[in-house]
Amino acid sequence: MTPRWLKPATFAACLIPLVRLGWKAYSGNLGANPIEVITHSTGDWTLIFLLVTLSVTPIRKLAKQLWLIRLRRMFGLFAFFYGCLHFLTYVWLDKFFDIHDMLKDIAKRRFITAGLTGFVLLLPLAVTSTSGWIRRLGGKRWQALHRLVYLSAVAGVIHYWWLVKADIHKPLEYACVLAPLLGYRVIVWLAPRLKREHAGGLQARQLNTPEA
Repeated sequence: MTPRWLKPATFAACLIPLVRLGWKAYSGNLGANPIEVITHSTGDWTLIFLLVTLSVTPIRKLAKQLWLIRLRRMFGLFAFFYGCLHFLTYVWLDKFFDIHDMLKDIAKRRFITAGLTGFVLLLPLAVTSTSGWIRRLGGKRWQALHRLVYLSAVAGVIHYWWLVKADIHKPLEYACVLAPLLGYRVIVWLAPRLKREHAGGLQARQLNTPEA
């Protein structure tokens, strides 16, 4: 049974990065380029929460910690929350709501295109994250829609990789975490299909084998 304090405690912990960033801004410790610090911080935490969200299912199944499923939605919504802050930093603090300049950025700078793609893919996931939407869409359709999180995470890593250009150390770390999380899902998807093919082939050989 999940303790009652777990969700509130997790919610409070997920807000710590924002509180730290706010405190740095309040105390004037954001450095010479505060917009860059805010942009990188919110972008990092968007990716971190995406990876944490993707980690819940394999950890829950492999470690048999079923209670983790109760936190997955919260982690996903915090990924969207920090993604909104990241996007708002770009739109407001960096571009001052200059739509023409932003459109030029999207067309000419591929890392902006990748980042925007990742953010847009999170929008339908956040909107349909409630129990009501799960009932409306039905389990299978809801699950199919929420597989967009895989593409969003990939787009986020690519966004970061293309942004830094030369020093790819940090985006490489994210990629090394994301790869096994996606690989696990590919294995889970393939395993029953390979098992059925093997069973079908074995049955066919038995039918074709003449009796002694």
